[in-house]
Amino acid sequence: MLSLMETINRWIVLLMTILYFHQVVYTVVGIFAYRAKPLPPAPRLHRFAALVAARNESSVIAELLESLRRQRYPRELLDLYVLADNCTDDTAERARKAGARVFCRSDSRRIGKGWALDELLRRIRETGERYDGYFVFDADNIVHPDFVKEMNKVFSKGFEVVTSYRNSKNFGQNWITAGYAIWFLREARCLNFPRMLLGTSAAVSGTGFLMSEKIVRENGGWPFHLLTEDIQFSADCIARGIRIGYADHAMVYDEQPVTFRQAWRQRLRWSKGFFQVDAAYIWPLTKGIFRNGGGGFACYDMLTVIAPGILFSVLVVLLNGMMLAACLTQPREEMLRVLTVSGRYLLFAAVNFYVGMFLVGLITVLTEWKLIEEPAGRKLCFLPLFPIYMATYAPIALTALVSHVEWKPIEHGAAPRKKERRRGG
Repeated sequence: MLSLMETINRWIVLLMTILYFHQVVYTVVGIFAYRAKPLPPAPRLHRFAALVAARNESSVIAELLESLRRQRYPRELLDLYVLADNCTDDTAERARKAGARVFCRSDSRRIGKGWALDELLRRIRETGERYDGYFVFDADNIVHPDFVKEMNKVFSKGFEVVTSYRNSKNFGQNWITAGYAIWFLREARCLNFPRMLLGTSAAVSGTGFLMSEKIVRENGGWPFHLLTEDIQFSADCIARGIRIGYADHAMVYDEQPVTFRQAWRQRLRWSKGFFQVDAAYIWPLTKGIFRNGGGGFACYDMLTVIAPGILFSVLVVLLNGMMLAACLTQPREEMLRVLTVSGRYLLFAAVNFYVGMFLVGLITVLTEWKLIEEPAGRKLCFLPLFPIYMATYAPIALTALVSHVEWKPIEHGAAPRKKERRRGG
């Protein structure tokens, strides 16, 4: 039994290394290809609509719309739409004053951003307006003045879906906001940027993305209603062979939850949503790996994103913990042997996880140093806590596995305005 446990531990480490080794390659590419060259001007300026599904967002909605009105892009080619979704405050009024066309929705049964986006797209189509593409933002975002211009450059290269560089409004507020921010910066720098360079597909991350009219028409609106509709949309596109582009110079600032309770609730929904997407798309993505005509690696990459790797790791740790508990009833010699094997594995897993996550955080902060708009001390002081932030995903994933989870809004507040910086300076 002991030798079997030792063999299982070795094979698990080897298997996880092989499955996720491509992310190590992505990280290396992301570091050494740091200076991204700006794309030349786009041959065409497309007409876009910016979509915002807002629920009780009166404290932040005007700031987002102001940043969209200040785009260095022809104003007549960018229309702003807000769906006030089950609001009990003056979000709709503030959005109208800020220059958006506003629709209201009241539906206590179909709750969530996916349903709101679907209705907003339907309402726009009923007006008779037609656009080349649609941006999707969260109400708490701030958009860099060059955002639309830079997204249009990538969109003009033939991508039907384009995602952007996701920065943070409140990186330095506390260790929770820093943990969120580092993870999203890492996603941009060490995942989506290398994917774009290497010719595979990026993945949409919640906000700051663009989809073409063609995609909306083919989908019949926005039919993505799982708890993580952004990951569902990404998985659906990639499974269908649609490559998602990435605009490295298009920056959107996002506000992160401040309290651990808010972070737990949001990430619990994300974890449950990942399980839902995994169940719905594991077979289409697996088939896509062997599809002729390209896109196979993108399907594999997406499959490793939605696969419950952390849950698998937690179960292995629990198995070793059970072995440790069971050995307490065994003779002393046998107990010491089990303690050596399982204890060594658990110590290795803990140390390896902490060091690995610390290095991920350190690499991310150093490569994105100029774009993290905080004093040097605030950029570095939360790094030792980043592995702990990531470790909290373990109990969250276990809770999501056995509990019923519903979409609930996160309260937002106005954060300090960010400087109008571009990547690389």
